[in-house]
Amino acid sequence: MTYYKDDRYKEYIKMMTNIVILCMILCISLSFWIVSITASTYYGTLRPISPWRWLFSVIIPLMIASRGFRKKSLDHSGALGGLIVGFILTVANYSFFSALLTFFATSSILTKWKSDVKKRIDSEYKEGGQRNWVQVFCNGGVPTELALLYMVESGPGEIPIDFSKQYTASWMCLSLLAALACSAGDTWASEIGTVLSKSEPRLITSWKKVPVGTNGGITLIGVISSLLGGLFVGLAYFLSQLLFVNDLEIAAPQWPLVVYGSFAGLLGSIIDSYIGATMQYSGFDRGSGKVVNHQTSGAKLISGRPILDNNAVNLFSSILVALVLPGVAWFCWPRA
Repeated sequence: MTYYKDDRYKEYIKMMTNIVILCMILCISLSFWIVSITASTYYGTLRPISPWRWLFSVIIPLMIASRGFRKKSLDHSGALGGLIVGFILTVANYSFFSALLTFFATSSILTKWKSDVKKRIDSEYKEGGQRNWVQVFCNGGVPTELALLYMVESGPGEIPIDFSKQYTASWMCLSLLAALACSAGDTWASEIGTVLSKSEPRLITSWKKVPVGTNGGITLIGVISSLLGGLFVGLAYFLSQLLFVNDLEIAAPQWPLVVYGSFAGLLGSIIDSYIGATMQYSGFDRGSGKVVNHQTSGAKLISGRPILDNNAVNLFSSILVALVLPGVAWFCWPRA
C-alpha cells in the first residue's frame, strides 16, 4: 500500500512539474514576442514575431516533444529540453525547424531499427534509444545558440543564403545547418553502419580492425550513411527555403544547401570518429563480450583515453563543423 501511495505521489509531482515548466515556457515565449515588438517599434529595423509564428513555435514543438516522450525516443528531461530547443529554432526560422525535425525524426527511427541486434553490441543501449536533456543539448545546443544570434542579427524570419546581401545571417544559417547535419551524419553512421556492415570496422587513426561498437571505428556503409544523413537534413532545409522564402529568383542559388548538408554530415562523422578514437575510452569487456566506454576491471583497452564521453564528443564535433564549413561555403557558393 505504501509503494502505491509513493508511486502516485511521484506521478503527481511529475505532472505538476510539467505544468509549471510548460507555463514558464509560455511566459518566456510571450516575453520573446513582447521584446521583439518593442525593439522593432523603437529601432524600426528588426521584424517583430507575428502571433501566428509564436503560436506555431509553441504548439508544434510541444506536439513533437510529447510524441517523442510517448514513443520513448526522449525521456522526461529530454522532452523538456527538446521543447526549448524546438521553440527557439522554430520561432527564429522555419528552415531551422525543418532541419531539426528531419534530424530528430530520422535519428529516432534509426535508433529503434534492429534494436535486438544493437542490444547485443552496445553495453549502454537504452530501450527505445531514449535521449535525455544532456544528449538533447549536446546535439541541439550549438544550433540553439546560433538561432538566438540569428534573431539578434536579423530578427525572426526566413532569408535566402546569399553572402553578397546577407553575409552575417547567411554565415549563421550555414553554421546551424552544418551542426545539425553533423549530428545527423554521425547518428546515421552509428545506427546503420553497426548493423548492416558485413566487415569489421577499422579504427580511423591506425586502420586496424576493431570490434563493432568501438569509438572511432568506421566502415564503408557507415561513411555512406553519414553522407546520406547530412543530405536529408540539407534537403529539408532547401525545400523549406522554396516554400517560405520570397524573391528567390534574385538571390544566390539555394541548391548548394543539399550538397553542403551532405558534406557536413560526412565531415562531421569523420571528425567525430577521430575525436572518439583518441579522446574517448573503448575497451573490450571479457565478461559481457561487449565494447564498453568506461574502464572496468575486466576490460582490455582497444583505443582512446578516458577524457571525453560520447555526448562531449558530439558537442565538440558539431562546434568544429559549424566553425569551419561556412568559410568553405563562402568561398565556393555561387553568386547571384
